[in-house]
Amino acid sequence: MQSSQSSAEQAHNIIATPYYIVYEDKLRRNLSLISEVASKADVNIIMAFKANALWKTFPIIREYVRASTASSLNEMRLSLDFLGDEVHAYCPVYTDSTFPEFLKGSTHITFNSLSQFSKYYPLIKAHNETLRDGERKVSAGLRVNPRCSVIETDIYNPCVPGSRFGELAENLPETLPEGLEGFHFHALCESSSQDLEKVLDAFFSQYGKWIPQLKWLNMGGGHLMTRKDYDTGHLISLLNGIHRRYPHLKLIMEPGSAFTWQTGDLVTEVLDVVENAGIKTAIIDASFACHMPDCLEMPYKPAIAEALPDDSDSGYEYRLGGNSCLSGDFVGTWKFDRPLKAGDRLTLLDMNHYTTVKTNMFNGIQHPSIWLKPFGSEPRLLRSFSYEDYRDRMD
Repeated sequence: MQSSQSSAEQAHNIIATPYYIVYEDKLRRNLSLISEVASKADVNIIMAFKANALWKTFPIIREYVRASTASSLNEMRLSLDFLGDEVHAYCPVYTDSTFPEFLKGSTHITFNSLSQFSKYYPLIKAHNETLRDGERKVSAGLRVNPRCSVIETDIYNPCVPGSRFGELAENLPETLPEGLEGFHFHALCESSSQDLEKVLDAFFSQYGKWIPQLKWLNMGGGHLMTRKDYDTGHLISLLNGIHRRYPHLKLIMEPGSAFTWQTGDLVTEVLDVVENAGIKTAIIDASFACHMPDCLEMPYKPAIAEALPDDSDSGYEYRLGGNSCLSGDFVGTWKFDRPLKAGDRLTLLDMNHYTTVKTNMFNGIQHPSIWLKPFGSEPRLLRSFSYEDYRDRMD
């Protein structure tokens, strides 16, 4: 079976499957590129925990980025404990019980609607008035919806008609309310700089007249600047163009996938091969539903290190089946240069971003362990899971 000689294979027959493995060298490669873009475009690039919350890797990330975006109190607390104290909070809705904690732990708070801003801004104003000299005030922002859809999958499209995210331009007054200092839009998902340009055109067309009243603009996530074909030069040019047009405006981006794109894999083992209606399914010791849910939600077919190229004319064809009882827990197909059998290991590539944060314990299936491959040393266990983890979630 074909396979590339990667860091994963050095541990291939040592660590018990299934396991996630994160590579320090690949993570640093992404972080270096992100830092370079931040410097050349004078943009504050912060990390979105919704894509990655492996806090035991944060000591590496902290060398490059110490700011985050949080959409829950748990994400905010994780940043304060392990990453940094610059937290940009955004929630579709805040509550009377959660908002005081967001106020104490955040530097920026973005509201999804004018009604939420009106309800909670008095608390921000009172909080800021009690601060002593040198203490950071909390800056309030509003999410807006430029109604520019560049995402084909509706479940990930924040600008789909009828979206619950952001205020439309026609709902805003000519003069923004006191204390509203920033706009936030999020319209991308693993998108290109050309997609961002389309969204910016729509945004400035609809909301440009309010820009002189603002201090900052948060362009949300979905900027996949660490993908090989991403045009970072075009991105830098776009952002510098905004600086020339609005020199007073601070720019913020909060990509999720870009930080951990192609930095980790999921290594599994074939447990059985079954055939029905001429379709051969290799059942592995992991689950798409439990451990790779985006494969079913998006949907998409992950690359496998040991598989033949997709355009191969020959080979033995299989789909992969997960080990849960969900009928739809399968993805495929792939071709291999020899028949699969029980005991074969398969490396599912690029399983770090939006993977470990979205896993679940449906069926009580054992969660894969999580490992880090540091520079020049053997893989190090970050976390293993037991029956007690499943039991205590149900307690």
